[in-house]
Amino acid sequence: MVHRHQIVLGPAQETLLIPLYGRAVETRKRHPMAIDPRAVEIVEAIDYDFAKFDGDRSLAGSVLRGLIFDHWVAGFLRAHPCGTVVEIGAGLNTRFERLDNGSCHWVELDLPDSMDLRRKLFEESDRRSMIAASVVDDAWVAQVREYPGPYFFVAEAVLIYLTEADARRAAGRIAGSFPDSTLAFDTWGEWILRNQRRRVQRRRDPLRKMSATLEWACDDPREIESWHPGITLTASHTLATPPRAVRTALPLHMRALLPVMGALPQTKAYRLNLFALDSNASKTE
Repeated sequence: MVHRHQIVLGPAQETLLIPLYGRAVETRKRHPMAIDPRAVEIVEAIDYDFAKFDGDRSLAGSVLRGLIFDHWVAGFLRAHPCGTVVEIGAGLNTRFERLDNGSCHWVELDLPDSMDLRRKLFEESDRRSMIAASVVDDAWVAQVREYPGPYFFVAEAVLIYLTEADARRAAGRIAGSFPDSTLAFDTWGEWILRNQRRRVQRRRDPLRKMSATLEWACDDPREIESWHPGITLTASHTLATPPRAVRTALPLHMRALLPVMGALPQTKAYRLNLFALDSNASKTE
């Protein structure tokens, strides 16, 4: 009998299963946005009722979100092949497997319950380490500094589950401790918070099946530049307006859906943002 890992996660941490399953489902499609065989393996190795997410259109959104973050990380690694990527709230993401260039360094940070599960499914190496800690703590900073710069910090679907005070604290700590680095994270607008209860009660929304809640809103990501000296917004996209390289690589049917997605208020209120943590950042896509 094949052993399957049990799931014991907190409310916010349990949301890590949505993008994992989304990539597994996408991989099996005839014309997928992304192919991730490792995600398929992990879904099969976990004892969890993933079927409750079947047919949910939000799964495709989580895959597209991941592709945009992947695009930014891949660009960083092309410019800095020996640099360090720090995944905040790594969950069960397979970004290292997707983007490893053979010379980069990788740090995966998550809360202890998530990291306990991750350690059962992934292995550390001389270029890859896992840290069980909260991004709002201080201890992880010294451990990341053991790896060579420059650094790219990616917090996919993480800071949105913090209070605004904790999100500010996390971004400020990164900006203050790693002043020549890059930070990418997503933000929800006020529309999404106002409609949170109604949205999670909709029959086809995966968050309806979980108890995680969104804590703060940001309609204009440029406001985050005021959080700490040196934070500069260099790119911001909705899921309907991904970077050109991401958009052109999508299957035809998905490209055709983008204008429809763009008309939805929830799409307009959700943004993926790239920040340079110095005072001389230039605009980029």
